[in-house]
Amino acid sequence: MASDSGLFQDSRCNWFCSDCVFIGFQWTVFWPRDVPYGLLGPLGALAKHFVDYHYPVVYYGWFLTWVIHLFEALFALKACSDKGIDSTSTRLLWIAQTFLFGLTSLCLLIKYKPDGRPKRQ
Repeated sequence: MASDSGLFQDSRCNWFCSDCVFIGFQWTVFWPRDVPYGLLGPLGALAKHFVDYHYPVVYYGWFLTWVIHLFEALFALKACSDKGIDSTSTRLLWIAQTFLFGLTSLCLLIKYKPDGRPKRQ
């Protein structure tokens, strides 16, 4: 039982980090003048450099991130089918969650091992 709580805590940390990175990336793309780069340490200096000298890469990288998340969501649909998740609402929730949170969510789905009980219909 203790290992389950450790997995949950690690997962919660991954969700939080995923959210922070996403919000920071959005902020850097759409409001680059408002980002407090000095408070972010080396990561802020790197972000400032990219905004100042490579903004198109940052901007198109943001769109590429969404395309990657779309493909991850489609993979989540396939993974749900492979794991025997037949509930439409459950599949939609996994797809939406994976689209929004990407690899963090997809790793949880991949780790899921269905039990051997027969499926109810």
